[in-house]
Amino acid sequence: MFSDFSEAQEFVQREEIRMIDLKFCDLWGAWHHVSLPAREFVPALMEQGVGIDGSSIGFKGVESGDMVVVPDLTTGAMDPFWSMKTLSFICHIREAGSLQAFGQDPRAIALRAERYMVEQGVAERSSWGPEFEFYVFDSVAIDNAVNRAGYRVESREADWQSGQDGLGYQIRRHGGYHAIPPSDTLYDLRSEITACLEAMGVAVRYHHHEVGGPGQSEIEIALIGIQQAGDATMLTKYAAKMVARQRGQTVTFMPKPLYGEAGNGMHFHQTLWQGDRNLFYDPAGYAGLSDTALHYIGGLLKHASALLAFTNPSTNSYRRLVPGYEAPVSSFFSLANRTAAIRVPKYAATAETKRIEFRLPDATCNVYLALTAQLMAGVDGVLREIDPVAEGFGPYDEDIFAWSPEERARLKALPTSLDEALQAVEEDRDFLLAGGVFTEDLIEAWVRHKREQEFCAVRERPHPYEMVLYFDT
Repeated sequence: MFSDFSEAQEFVQREEIRMIDLKFCDLWGAWHHVSLPAREFVPALMEQGVGIDGSSIGFKGVESGDMVVVPDLTTGAMDPFWSMKTLSFICHIREAGSLQAFGQDPRAIALRAERYMVEQGVAERSSWGPEFEFYVFDSVAIDNAVNRAGYRVESREADWQSGQDGLGYQIRRHGGYHAIPPSDTLYDLRSEITACLEAMGVAVRYHHHEVGGPGQSEIEIALIGIQQAGDATMLTKYAAKMVARQRGQTVTFMPKPLYGEAGNGMHFHQTLWQGDRNLFYDPAGYAGLSDTALHYIGGLLKHASALLAFTNPSTNSYRRLVPGYEAPVSSFFSLANRTAAIRVPKYAATAETKRIEFRLPDATCNVYLALTAQLMAGVDGVLREIDPVAEGFGPYDEDIFAWSPEERARLKALPTSLDEALQAVEEDRDFLLAGGVFTEDLIEAWVRHKREQEFCAVRERPHPYEMVLYFDT
């Protein structure tokens, strides 16, 4: 929004801004913020930053936790959810004192990956278009203690409400795809989210009701640069939750909040450019794809198991990646096939629109690290000329679930648990370390935290359904 500080300061004064809000991302992908009165918005802010505790957000030990955040002036936007006029910035994370760039700042890592791509002569820039799937519930209750565990969500759209006095417009199980009002009760909410995003500088392509009957929705944004796509993802999650809260509802992006219903993915459309030339386009190639695109696909699928440690880094991720719900379970690519790990959209058929869609990720990721990992895998495929056909990744333009078990056995299976994905990235990480984009320290910290604080923590707890299966033994 702003090219320099004086322009931003003039805006603050002219618009009578009351508060400055500074947002920043921790290592695990969650947003945090600190707010300043507008009188604190002075040039020294850019020279000194605002102090934060890096040990509380995964970046430092308690003995060296002092860090600072410095606003990225290009991200300035009015926050539409504050009662006082508030100008919001997404921040760089820097070392305290020296203000040197912090090597593990997720936003900086994403830019480092694109610089590596440029240095290797692969492309000048990459473009990314995330799709956001989420559930809107009317209420949620969560209970977890030594002697009890459970949750309950409610949705006025759900078929389980059909026995209650109402209007009879519940959506059938798996019947929500592009549902229309009055069955779709969320159109105003999605439009309000869209309006907030547009006001904050995020261009939305469209929104609609998704497959999940009890309130599943989707918003898709236009293709943008890698760091901007990360920022837009954080803004989308923020806006969706805030709009829902204002309406007395709640939003979750978790991959599998409901048993037996569609899960929430966060698919990434992506392509590479040299100037104005789409490097993924070749009208003579399979599905209009160039050799560069095929090699990029080869890299993504070759490293897919390791990628999941960053693109699907939760135990809940693997409750979505199961057969029967249009979620990928094998490494293959295809034209228009929504069970493929990589789909080539059939309607994106021109030099301006040609792209691929990586359908594995979900929103439990740190989006900046997930974007980086995908780009590094694709670039590795281009540099090594990995042929996805020779590697056995397809294309398979058919329903693989109609195959015999013997036929499906030739496909490379994806990890079925977080622990398997963490093991995969322990064994296959060189592509991430290339060019100093990721570091060994970051990967090891990520794996340790995810294994100890999430995988083991879930594994060690009795599951409510185990009480049904085994209590009377």
